[in-house]
Amino acid sequence: MSSLAHCQHGETCVICEDLKPVGLHLYTSFICIDCEKDLIHTGTSDPKYKYFLKQLKKITNPEIFS
Repeated sequence: MSSLAHCQHGETCVICEDLKPVGLHLYTSFICIDCEKDLIHTGTSDPKYKYFLKQLKKITNPEIFS
């Protein structure tokens, strides 16, 4: 489950690649709140949709070590 991230200096968003102070953590990646909102409201026929998919492919599942 992702959680809201508050960082004093910010983190780099996996989608827009900008340094942002607030967003979501998804596995090992950070998605800024602006991109998250844009992603939710983008239809599958919108050209931005393919860009979002390309950027989201950078997110990898963390390995679980036992």
